[in-house]
This record gives sequence, structure tokens and C-alpha cells, in this order.
Amino acid sequence: MARLAYLGTPDLAVPPLRALAGAGHDLALCVTRPDRRRGRGAHVTPSPVKEAATELGITVTHDMDDVAAAGVELAVVVAYGRIIPARLLAQVPMVNLHFSLLPRWRGAAPVERAILAGDHETGVCLMKVEEGLDTGPVYAVRSLPLDDDVTLASLRERLVALGSSLLVDTLATGVSGLPEPVPQQGQATIADKITKEDLHLDWAGHAVQLKRVVRLGRAWTTFRGKRVTVLEADVGEVPGDAGALPPGTLLGSAVATGDATFVLRQVQPESRSPMSADEWLRGVRPGTGERLGTD
Repeated sequence: MARLAYLGTPDLAVPPLRALAGAGHDLALCVTRPDRRRGRGAHVTPSPVKEAATELGITVTHDMDDVAAAGVELAVVVAYGRIIPARLLAQVPMVNLHFSLLPRWRGAAPVERAILAGDHETGVCLMKVEEGLDTGPVYAVRSLPLDDDVTLASLRERLVALGSSLLVDTLATGVSGLPEPVPQQGQATIADKITKEDLHLDWAGHAVQLKRVVRLGRAWTTFRGKRVTVLEADVGEVPGDAGALPPGTLLGSAVATGDATFVLRQVQPESRSPMSADEWLRGVRPGTGERLGTD
């Protein structure tokens, strides 16, 4: 077992932390982002990793420089959210659990970008942390297949479980048991953060691509000037002469797109709770030729 520091912040970084603690490693320190102020009041909320570390009895800090004085053999980084400076890397060796098959999808949103690109495979890598953005050599990797239906939430859950197992197995014999890392090979791609525009449904596009956007969980369009979030949908066919209709035209619960129909299953109108698409349509009663995505 090893004496470790752990750097992480969001929900997805909690299971690897718990897995390391459960495997018997000495977690000397946990570094996470500062508590965030939420809402209009003065209430602040700790990060999910801070809450878990406190429950586990691990010392928590918001200053990554504290790692240098913690006397650890290795620091494990999982979705920490900050760049590690070179001066700290020179003092403490670090590994990063990254949720893609490097060098594909280096950066902030690897899981989302794999879905949007229609990748057929993804996975997790345990790599050495270097100054560059996810450029370090890889100690271990595990992969899993991707289908056209898996949602972002489901895929993240599977990758986190896979990564937690990989991390524990790779460190099972301590830091001295780490294999020699292998340089990344292949064409690098960058996983930029997902923006509001990435989640905007472009009805002139292909229905398959629209479904990929919906699978991320926050896809949106507009109807009569108000936002509608599309929570579930399926690729359909072109009934009759629907292919000649302007993109976004409503055909019952189906929507005309650039190449097929897109069937709405569940939506959330602005300032309302999620509901079935049929229930929403019964309420708004779209007229003949009315379209989504027009103000």
C-alpha cells in the first residue's frame, strides 16, 4: 500500500477516492476546489470530494502546494479542475485518471466529445502528469464499447467504475509496482468544454447527430420564443413528403430534420417540470407548419 495525496473535485472523482481508501492506501491529504457560494444567500457548499474525504477522515485542503509537505509517495489526480504547476510536479510524482483513450480527447470534456463524435469505443487511462494538457505517458488503459443509445450520465457511471478498478489494480503493489509508462501514440484530439451552443439542436442537421446532442442531457430548442429542453428522443423516418418540409417543422411528436424525422419522447418546457412530448403538445397545440427553433 502507498501513502497518497488525492486531488479531485466533482461527483465523478468520489468513487475513485473511496476505492483507494477501501483498498487500504494511506490517504494523507485531499486537495479540492474551494467551497462554492450557491444561490442568493450566504450559504456555501463544499465539493463532493471534500464531503467524501471529510467522511473518510482525510485531511482536506484547498491549496495544492500543501501536497509538497505531506510526505506522500504519489499524488492521484481525478477531475481536479486546475493545472498542476511544474514546480509541484518536480517535487511530487503524480498520476491522472483520464476518461478517454488517449491521445484521443485530451482536455475538459472527453466523455461528452466521444458521444458527439459518434465514437464506437472509449475507456480510461492512468497516465503520468506532465506540464502539457493530458500529454503524459500511460501506465495502464481499459476500454469499453460505445453504442448509439448510452447517455452521458450512464457512460460516466460506467467509466468511473472502470477507472476506479483500474486505479486500485495498478497501485495494488504500491508505487514501486507501477509499470513503465508508454508514450501516447496516434492522432491527438482536444475535448473542449461543452458550450450552450453545442447543446442547441440544429434541426437542419442529421437526426443521428441530434440524438447525440440529446444524449448529453441538456439539449435545447425554442418554441414560440421560449426554451424547451429535449430530454429523450429517437431517430425516426420521413413519413410521406415530410422531407420537403422546413427543418424544425412539427409533425405530431416528430420533427422534420435535414435527413429524417426526430421523434420527441420527453421534454421540459421553460419554467416547468419534465413531461412527455405528447402531454406538452396537447397543451401548446401547434398549428400546421409551426416549427421548433424559431423565435
